[in-house]
Amino acid sequence: MKNLRKAKVSDARSIFQILQQFAVEGILLPRSLNSIYENIRDFWVYEENGNILGVGSLHVYWEDLAEIKSLAVLKEHQHKGIGKKIVEKCIDEAKQLGIKRVFALTYVPQFFEKLGFKVVDKSQFPQKVWTECIHCVKFNDCHEVPVSFNLEEKIA
Repeated sequence: MKNLRKAKVSDARSIFQILQQFAVEGILLPRSLNSIYENIRDFWVYEENGNILGVGSLHVYWEDLAEIKSLAVLKEHQHKGIGKKIVEKCIDEAKQLGIKRVFALTYVPQFFEKLGFKVVDKSQFPQKVWTECIHCVKFNDCHEVPVSFNLEEKIA
């Protein structure tokens, strides 16, 4: 059975393990298990036959701004549309919340560009930079590319 659903507390360890695989490779920034528990309501999981294959979260920053974070799909299940479904679900949720713009910081901007995101300057997201980025070990040598999606535009 295939299922894209909101994460449950019982999913936290699986989410952590998936994210950790990519963090070790430097593809994603690491998240602590504690951080995942604290933000579990932000997460979506894609589950198949009782196994979580992909994860992603929508984190609200301000009245008009949210970030897609911690997007990861197990390597053996990539290129099957799972990541796209998670991003689309996050965008739908942002629309329901009345958010006007969604952004992501990514090492794979092409993936987001295919979904209608545009590469932008990080200075457009001072809430992110001064609440999270400033504490990151990669702050002065960050290679993540900021991408933004205006919710008044149609998704690909």
